Amino acid sequence: MTTKAYITFSNNSLVENDPPLKEFIQNHQEKFITLLLDGNVYAIIKEKDCAYEEVRNMAGSIARELSGRKIPSVILEGAVLENGFSKLDKGRAVCAFIEGWELGSYQFLTYKSDKKSFKTSLELIDCEDVQSSIKEGEARAKAVSFSRDLMNEIPSALNPETYPAVLEKEFKNTEAKVQIVRGKQLEERQMNGVLAVCRGSKYEPAFVEISYCRDKTKPHVVLVGKGVTFDTGGISLKRGADISDMKMDMGGSAAVAGAMKLIVEMKANVNVTALIPIVENMPDSQSFLPSEVIHYKNGLTVQVGNTDAEGRLILADGLIRAGELKADYIVDIATLTGAIGNALGSKIAGVFGDEELADEMKKIGRENGDYVWPMPLVDAYDAYLNSDYADLCNISSKGEAGSITAGLFLRRFVPKSSKWLHIDMAGVMASNRASGYYPKAATGFGARLLADFTTHISK
Repeated sequence: MTTKAYITFSNNSLVENDPPLKEFIQNHQEKFITLLLDGNVYAIIKEKDCAYEEVRNMAGSIARELSGRKIPSVILEGAVLENGFSKLDKGRAVCAFIEGWELGSYQFLTYKSDKKSFKTSLELIDCEDVQSSIKEGEARAKAVSFSRDLMNEIPSALNPETYPAVLEKEFKNTEAKVQIVRGKQLEERQMNGVLAVCRGSKYEPAFVEISYCRDKTKPHVVLVGKGVTFDTGGISLKRGADISDMKMDMGGSAAVAGAMKLIVEMKANVNVTALIPIVENMPDSQSFLPSEVIHYKNGLTVQVGNTDAEGRLILADGLIRAGELKADYIVDIATLTGAIGNALGSKIAGVFGDEELADEMKKIGRENGDYVWPMPLVDAYDAYLNSDYADLCNISSKGEAGSITAGLFLRRFVPKSSKWLHIDMAGVMASNRASGYYPKAATGFGARLLADFTTHISK
């Protein structure tokens, strides 16, 4: 067995004597090919103008292939990367390669009885001048992996009662402060959306606040993440042969938590607060029912048309709280609607709200790999949310523009003094196949996007 290999760039493509490798190459006919030959890994660049995302994907593919072949370690020289990606900044290329390598090696094996984790280690040589980039790449990968771990965990292990403790433990002994609101405190804060949605669960709901401030003069950015640890749809029960991916309905909260981990790890000079309402949406004799009216702290009343539109009901509490904290910028993120997946597919999330900020976020996502596309909030559709019994209904009266009307619902709860963006990540929460640095599991989408956006705004 090869004990150590070297990563180089070459035009050598003699792989006829290695059928498994040949198949691997045929499955990776993108802008690059990776191959193992004579103890070396050759990355053959098809296009010199590689973007940083392609560097991540290349590294992830190599890492997964070599780990599958049980090769203990590989060596990568800084000069090789510099020459291979001559049009890219060396530091950023190294950061992207490390990030892709670590995330491509990611595995969630907690419940596998017959499989042990194996990861090919990466040894960097001649990279003394980019040590900070190496550390940043590692930190970014750890943050995304944390988000993936949260999303991949099963609901009996990660639920409204255990989730806050996981977050508290993660940020213990850091500069971040964690506050957990439960029970009577939720009632005192009039977080009636959170209380209503979790009524049918055997678990008590929670609302977690994670604050981190290194400079009070910086604009206050508040990140709000939907934390539904499992979504059955409630009384409006979901239909489908397999709804197990509804354990990932807390993907927005995982993105927020991962972003905070990255911000804290990098000691970013920001002023940021994360707000995470945590519930489980279950049918039970105590469950909230269609036709009920929820009274919110800001005075708005909401008729429940469908209990499976629960995410917006708890995000409303988060947006109200963001206003109380005098947020300058608010970004909420959620696995909110299937409609966004129909509109944009499985590779890109939708971003709604302030158009200028949405364009800035689009540029950030294009650089870091968390792609978003600006979507409109059509004022004419706001009337679709009218209710005969309350100020508005939690579902649209029309069978169209589902992701837009969900955004319009949330807009009703945004404080007027704040600039606001809403990210619907339902279509990108999981990958249906292993590709690049993504496993066939939770993607960890949003952690990098929110952290980079917060840092960008703070500059």
